[in-house]
Amino acid sequence: MATTSTTATTGMRIVESVSGWPSVESEPHRFGATAFVVENREIGHLHDGRVLDINLPKRVKDCLLADGHTDEHRFAGGGWTTYRIDPNEEIDHALWLCRLSYLYTLLTMRRKPVGRAILADLDLDAELEQLDPDPEIRAIFDRMRS
Repeated sequence: MATTSTTATTGMRIVESVSGWPSVESEPHRFGATAFVVENREIGHLHDGRVLDINLPKRVKDCLLADGHTDEHRFAGGGWTTYRIDPNEEIDHALWLCRLSYLYTLLTMRRKPVGRAILADLDLDAELEQLDPDPEIRAIFDRMRS
């Protein structure tokens, strides 16, 4: 069983990693969570270092659910998912989900100066190759870019 300090450390590592991405800010969220926001758009939030709620379009969410990458959010609808973090394991999958949401959010902002600027500094193809999402998810990203 994970201790409170293990859970806190896991949460701090996730917050530090995600907050280090260009234009991502962490801010308080309700129920004591920490939200990750890009230009007032929430990509997800973390509850007590144990529960990560990620916001994605419903079609991406459906692919992630089908592949067992995350679970349905128990309260919110739409594209919200919940990933329960085992603090005794690596945080790689939690970061993977955050990065997927981050990149999708940037693509939705591609016509705005901030989104355009961040995307200009990213190699989106390399990012997606590294994430290696399901082909259907990759196709969703590719359609958005065209």
